[in-house]
Amino acid sequence: MIRLFFAFYLSLFLAGFSGSSWAQFRVEVSGVGLTQMPISIAPFRGQAASSQKISDIVQADLERSGQFRAVSAASSALDELSLPDLSVFRQAGSDALVSGSVSKLADGRFDVRFRVWDVVKGQDLGGQSYAVAEGDLRLAAHRVADYVYEKLTGDKGAFSTRIAYVTKAGQRYQLWVADADGENAQSALASPESIISPAWSPDGNQLAYVSFESRKPVVYVHNVSSGKRRLIANFKGSNSAPAWSPDGKTLAVTLSRDGGSQLFLMSASGGEPRRLVQSGGIDTEPVFAPDGQSLYFVSDRGGSPQIYKVAVSGQGVERVTFTGTYNISPAISSDGRWMAYISRVGGAFKLHLMDLQSGSVRAVTDTSADESPSFAPNSKLVVYATQSQGREALMITTLDGKVKARLNSQNGDIREPHWGPFSK
Repeated sequence: MIRLFFAFYLSLFLAGFSGSSWAQFRVEVSGVGLTQMPISIAPFRGQAASSQKISDIVQADLERSGQFRAVSAASSALDELSLPDLSVFRQAGSDALVSGSVSKLADGRFDVRFRVWDVVKGQDLGGQSYAVAEGDLRLAAHRVADYVYEKLTGDKGAFSTRIAYVTKAGQRYQLWVADADGENAQSALASPESIISPAWSPDGNQLAYVSFESRKPVVYVHNVSSGKRRLIANFKGSNSAPAWSPDGKTLAVTLSRDGGSQLFLMSASGGEPRRLVQSGGIDTEPVFAPDGQSLYFVSDRGGSPQIYKVAVSGQGVERVTFTGTYNISPAISSDGRWMAYISRVGGAFKLHLMDLQSGSVRAVTDTSADESPSFAPNSKLVVYATQSQGREALMITTLDGKVKARLNSQNGDIREPHWGPFSK
């Protein structure tokens, strides 16, 4: 059983990707949530003269969240200064309205302005303005969507955050950083050898990852802004599965330097690691709890891969998963309520969600090759890798699994997603 788990662990993280070339993402939203707020996004005045259609991006963001459904406002000539006839939108079935404008400033930047209306209550919910370079128009649109989402749901929006992921085209591996909708992708690293397990630092400035350029797994930390990186773990044997502590000062890693895969804690700047627990089995895939006082990890100490929890002191190991005989890849939501993980069910690997308070578990997907779940920083969505319709793809799903957005390339394979934090 140990060999079976280890073989799957290797196949999950180390196997080569098939495919030819990477292409831009295409977003497809499917499914209908149980409760969705009807909202109208009026075309922003002046956006036809800009490179980005702000209202379209805002609408796509809100629909992808699963909390909203769009009601047409195509005939409405409105901007942030308009006093709209809300009865028209009320009759059309809208509960909310967003209107705005885009104009070019003398210095070449673009001024994006908007306002949000509660159609039902007839209230002006306020608005904001952003002066941005043309290359940041998409970011401005995501910030508009964040504002609208928070005003109408009470929860912080995560549309202006970023995701990291890995692609392989031929024999070229690349680590990418992109907007949360998969657009505006920038290559952070390219290598002829495998890159796996990217993990964002809590401040969103660094990515830890595993590279095979030394012909074995080695952990690096990469500064996203400068492109500089530093070697963190290159001990005897395998160095893998980096995970950041919430304060960004510590990395949990899986090392085999003492024989077998075991968990260690070490400074994020490098140095000598401290072994976390003593185990005769394979312990791997650590992830910190939001309070930083404990870690979740995968172990076969009970005979099959299951998820466990342990204090950062190494004391009090307790088993967390009891449903199913094969559970791996834990991810914990930032609010500490949910754990996403992959469970093998009848030979299929499916994304599951556990309520950590009640222990209740439910399958979220109907696909059979799910991998690498990661929560949005507002705990409302999960990104994961899967195979769908014979293609490698990244998917974003609501927690109930009712609304999914497929972010798939036209060619090539995409894996190992990790959702970044809110910007500081």
